[in-house]
Amino acid sequence: MSVDRRTLLRAAGAVGATAIGASAAHAAGCDIGPPAHDKGPLVWMNLDQIELDAAYDQATYAPTLGQILKRYATSSEEVRKRLGPPKRFSYGSTPVEGMDVYPAKNPNAPVFVFIHGGAWLRGEAKEYGYPAELFVNAGATYIALDFTGIGAAQGDLRVMAKQVRSGIAWAYKNIASYGGDPNRFYIGGHSSGGHLCGVALVTDWEKEFGLPPTFIKAGMCMSGMYDLKPVRLSKRSSYVKFDDDMEASMSTQRHLDKLRVPVVVTYGTFETPEFQRQSRDFVAAVKAAGKPVELVEAPSYNHFEMCETLGNPYGPNGRAALRMMGIG
Repeated sequence: MSVDRRTLLRAAGAVGATAIGASAAHAAGCDIGPPAHDKGPLVWMNLDQIELDAAYDQATYAPTLGQILKRYATSSEEVRKRLGPPKRFSYGSTPVEGMDVYPAKNPNAPVFVFIHGGAWLRGEAKEYGYPAELFVNAGATYIALDFTGIGAAQGDLRVMAKQVRSGIAWAYKNIASYGGDPNRFYIGGHSSGGHLCGVALVTDWEKEFGLPPTFIKAGMCMSGMYDLKPVRLSKRSSYVKFDDDMEASMSTQRHLDKLRVPVVVTYGTFETPEFQRQSRDFVAAVKAAGKPVELVEAPSYNHFEMCETLGNPYGPNGRAALRMMGIG
């Protein structure tokens, strides 16, 4: 049966129209950003309360959040099948104060400690095992920290920061016993973990833990928050019990005089406007303070995709981490 050119073009047009219609329908169900509303009084910069709340709620800018979080878990399980289960160690007196250690195959390996995110509310080390394969294959030891959530901490970020600091200190003091090189010790964190990573980087380690002030050789703050004033004004204050001391002490950007090591700051251009601004402003402040800093802006990645790229040697976070450690 012969088919003329006009018939083929009509058929192709129909298929194209159907595809475009399906795409439009899909997009209609995946709204990005704050809901449509009448502009209210400004609360922070040019943002009203609805816009500010959305700017500190990554789910409003990442419609595939659920799928990506499931991949964190399934990818971590697959990595454990290939590498074997991590070594589990406690660094404190409560059950949550522990860490998963994925040791390098070679002795005296550099070490990367990862601080997970989850809006300070949730997250477990086992869900963040997937980057281990990248580090182990590159000859490094990977550690994922567990620590309390903000609910158990009675809304106090200082409790969470204290645990994270204690976990980092324990890892540094003990990692040589498990094949790690304490002279090549690095930390990183994503999202609320990026915030806690920043706080760790401006800790007075000598005063609080009796450790060398520069035992951390560099830090990688991924998609984090570095000044908590706008966060305090957002809906996150419904579960973080902010006071003036917490806002000040937990704002890394206000303590750059204590920053003693290089920092890498990363974010994706599909993240919320505030997470993007926080990263840029933090880098500008570090530069103004005369401290070494690198900014990695990743086009077309949302917040959760950025975290996922820590497990990819060719992704923005994976590549930056290996370069920071001098093993990429």
